[in-house]
Amino acid sequence: MASPLEITVAKDVEDPAGHLSRGRRTAPEITTLSSAQLEELLAKLAALLPAEIYQSVEKLLRTLQWLMSAIEAKNTTIGRLARMIFGAKTEKTKHLYPPPAPEGSQTAAAAALKRKGHGRTAAAAYPGAKTIPVPHPQLRPGDLCPDCKKGKLYLLKRPAQIVRITAQPLFAAIRFELEKLRCSLCGKLFTAPAPPEALLGKYDVGVGPTLGYFRFGGGLPHYRLDKIQTDLGVRLPASTQWELMAQSGQALEPVHQALTTLAAQGKLIHNDDTTMRVQSLRQEAGSANAAPEPACAADQRSGIFTTSLISEVEDHTIALFVTGHRHAGENLDQLLARRLADRPPPIQMCDALSRNPSKEFQTILGNCLSHGRRQFVDIAQNFPQQCQHVLESLGEVYKHDAQAKELGLSDQARLQFHHEHSQIIMEDLHQWMSQQIEQKVVEPNSGLGEAFNYMLKHWEPLTLFLRKAGAPLDNNIAERALKMAILHRKNSLAYKTQNGARLGDMFMSLIHTCRLCGTNPLDYLTTIQRHAKEAKEYPNHWFPWNYGQALANANTS
Repeated sequence: MASPLEITVAKDVEDPAGHLSRGRRTAPEITTLSSAQLEELLAKLAALLPAEIYQSVEKLLRTLQWLMSAIEAKNTTIGRLARMIFGAKTEKTKHLYPPPAPEGSQTAAAAALKRKGHGRTAAAAYPGAKTIPVPHPQLRPGDLCPDCKKGKLYLLKRPAQIVRITAQPLFAAIRFELEKLRCSLCGKLFTAPAPPEALLGKYDVGVGPTLGYFRFGGGLPHYRLDKIQTDLGVRLPASTQWELMAQSGQALEPVHQALTTLAAQGKLIHNDDTTMRVQSLRQEAGSANAAPEPACAADQRSGIFTTSLISEVEDHTIALFVTGHRHAGENLDQLLARRLADRPPPIQMCDALSRNPSKEFQTILGNCLSHGRRQFVDIAQNFPQQCQHVLESLGEVYKHDAQAKELGLSDQARLQFHHEHSQIIMEDLHQWMSQQIEQKVVEPNSGLGEAFNYMLKHWEPLTLFLRKAGAPLDNNIAERALKMAILHRKNSLAYKTQNGARLGDMFMSLIHTCRLCGTNPLDYLTTIQRHAKEAKEYPNHWFPWNYGQALANANTS
């Protein structure tokens, strides 16, 4: 239940000289409102204030309620609250504990200015550019060298390259003006025949997938794109955008379903969720809570979430998004229901929230080491020495994991590598934290004590990478995937219906899967749209990593 809302009111106070002073002589008056009283106040304000003003007031009061709730939580620090509101600048140990600069050397601030990756972009970094071969106007391979007159010229495999970038609207239009002639005597009309490309329909088949890519892959709302296109002279109304995306969704659905079934067979599955807004579900939640017997536990919730599921299967990484009342663990159960009975239990990586593990299927549970590390990042300023020791120890473990990836080690070889290099570090860290608690060097209820207890309580799943081949250190890949949903939530505010959320989940799943396997998302979505019939018949041949071969076969048949 949400905490009461406390509103501070500064009264006008008269000082000894007779002047009014705004709240300078007395303590501010704090008015406490329960959640029910807040809702009653908002209902009265809704009837008194214009809609735009009411929405601003409602957001301010609900923000204040959330802020007071966060402050009252025992596990909330000022640093954590600042990161929740303003975002974390960095969690890297080298920035939290910068090494002292030797005398005569440049400062860390000056060194930071010389970051890598700020030179010119190479021509090879434009794989989507149209390539135009330019032959030499006078010379050909095999000709005599015009300089020495003895050697023969041969063609280099790597030509000289020049990149030119041009501007254009997101969507361009072509207007065909068919000449019309009328007989001056009989009045009969003669219209010029339309060219073949004019008879393909008003909207090209690539418009719908492109809209879906910008909407769900780039967080560009319909109304904003409508305004951009209107400014550029090619109107694309928001309602029309939705219709075109929905049509594209019908072509993508078979592939998405096949991709979901394949993801259920994964050897490693990450899951996490974030809050989302779906207007129709919020209305249904109010009705379901009022009903005497809701259908299931999920129907009783008012919360709405988007879950990211990242599955590693057959050397491929698949991303899935699911929006609704269900938590991440329940959506994982929905996915595992498609798993073949003869498949061994998968490794599941998530944070330590109780709602994340699977409740219906057996998994090998691992917890995110980054979440345990973040406990110490939050309190690094209050306990610098102890937190530095923990962060540097975990940093060594992450360094070993990066080395294993650079060496291209197999899962079993990586496990052995961690046994040799990381196990002793983690054992020493566990022993040190336990001693700090047992010898009462650290107060258990302090921020440091809570961070220690979190690590010790979840030690087994946090260190699964030391016992199970293929177990990752953290759940960062699922958290990064959720940024797509968060970007949509920030820019578009909400889905209107469950159907819209389902369409968004499908586009996000296919787009992010393309990104994970290095495929051009827009090219992939457009290709599936153009070959919807073939993709529906053989969806397993049209995944982001193998659709190129299916396209080649379709073009040659």
